[in-house]
Amino acid sequence: MPYDLDLPPPAQETDVLWFLPTHGDGRYLGSEQGARHVSLGYLSQIAKAADDLGYFGVLLPTGRSCEDSWVIASAMVPLTKRLRFLVAIRPGLTTPAFAARSAATLDRLSDGRLLINVVTGGDPVELKGDGVFLDHKERYEVTDEFLDIWRELLQGGKVAREGKHLRIEDGVLLYPPVNQPYPPLYFGGSSDAGNEVAGKHVDVYLTWGEPPQQVAEKIANAKAVAAKYGRTLSFGIRLHVIVRETSAEAWRAADELISKLDDETIATAQKVFARMDSVGQSRMRALHGGSRDKLEISPNLWAGVGLVRGGAGTALVGNPDEVAERMKEYMALGIDRFILSGYPHLEECYRFAELVFPKLPLKKTTGNDLGPARNAGPFGEVIANVVAPSHRKTAAG
Repeated sequence: MPYDLDLPPPAQETDVLWFLPTHGDGRYLGSEQGARHVSLGYLSQIAKAADDLGYFGVLLPTGRSCEDSWVIASAMVPLTKRLRFLVAIRPGLTTPAFAARSAATLDRLSDGRLLINVVTGGDPVELKGDGVFLDHKERYEVTDEFLDIWRELLQGGKVAREGKHLRIEDGVLLYPPVNQPYPPLYFGGSSDAGNEVAGKHVDVYLTWGEPPQQVAEKIANAKAVAAKYGRTLSFGIRLHVIVRETSAEAWRAADELISKLDDETIATAQKVFARMDSVGQSRMRALHGGSRDKLEISPNLWAGVGLVRGGAGTALVGNPDEVAERMKEYMALGIDRFILSGYPHLEECYRFAELVFPKLPLKKTTGNDLGPARNAGPFGEVIANVVAPSHRKTAAG
């Protein structure tokens, strides 16, 4: 055990998910230069690349800055074969019965490829724009009641409940999901209230990419709360990644990613983040304090993305061996799935699969077995029209 904490057993294998950038993409943060139009065609390129390369799934973000995650996931399902879709439900914005029907439908139409991301929300201004006027404590109360009803409906029960915030009578789901008892629930919450919801309801507890010591503390806390309810959790982490063949190239790419940012843009973004009541967002801000001065906050862990991006604000930066080693350090804490992204998302999707997948112990029981080239990217152009590079012996071999 790397830390003096009650952690789950180290993960021996891992799943890796990618990201669909429905709120924008480009070569530089905070700039129109090199920006891309996020069209159906572009998103489908990323989804199909992730599917072909053997990623376990993709995360679709949610919020008013994004295209609707349910609509986008529905459009991607017929274009892919194995890829799973981590789609958000937002308690307080919809009823649990409507959300249950939507989940069951998409799960059936995708033949069981739906994953659910429970998002309680952390920006009071955005939430008021959506008609939600609950404080932090009340939002988690709603989430607790919502998931009680949602889970029972998807398990085939006839539901009648009256809580502090939600009421339902004769609730029934007529068409069940493929996933039993329901599509897996993912959830990230750094507050005590968030830990209670995770411990009571969810399957996978998510954290944003903090240094390993802080991640270990969060995992230990979530594990303890789950044990109180007689449950166990799986654990995942959300990170960006900047991987290149050499470490020097990777750090140059990190610098280039924020090279178009000016101090005014950073200050504007940090002012928005400061108004949020999300404990997780507060922890992200504390990693860099809105300053460019000390962005490598842990070996190969860079906080530059969080200068202007809300939510996940850190990236693994380095060569393939360094990035894989940092990931294995998180796996030693019990992390068994990574949700990654990089700029631009199409190219970085390929780059990570080609450079890092071969160095990771990826799960082999997820239906993504692509044969000898599984999770290793393309095997390259045939040499002299005769020999595939994957069959060529190295000089050391």
